[in-house]
Amino acid sequence: MPVNRDIYINQGTDFIDTLEMVSTDGSVVDISGYTFTSQLRTSYVTANATANINVSVTDVDNGIATIFLSAANSLNICAGRYVWDILMYDTANVTTRIVQGIAIVTPTATWLTQSPPLPF
Repeated sequence: MPVNRDIYINQGTDFIDTLEMVSTDGSVVDISGYTFTSQLRTSYVTANATANINVSVTDVDNGIATIFLSAANSLNICAGRYVWDILMYDTANVTTRIVQGIAIVTPTATWLTQSPPLPF
């Protein structure tokens, strides 16, 4: 069963967070050789992803991965409420959804260009 985790993304800034992979008994999950994918969507049934969130393994021994969305990408996301999750593929290519939740994108008041950020 995936962990429910809500995230807050500030429009126009880099979003960085870390995840520690632990099993139900509290032991660290060995994620060597695992790959991950993550997307943000307006709803679970929306055909196209709003954004892809980068997931990289940063500490294999302690089961730690980092999720990242660049400032340039977050600037192009309309402020609002989204759904997101992370899928994990093990060495046998078995797919597991490990995290799911709501992503809140908050608007920015500081414009880095002459044009306002979305949704204007």
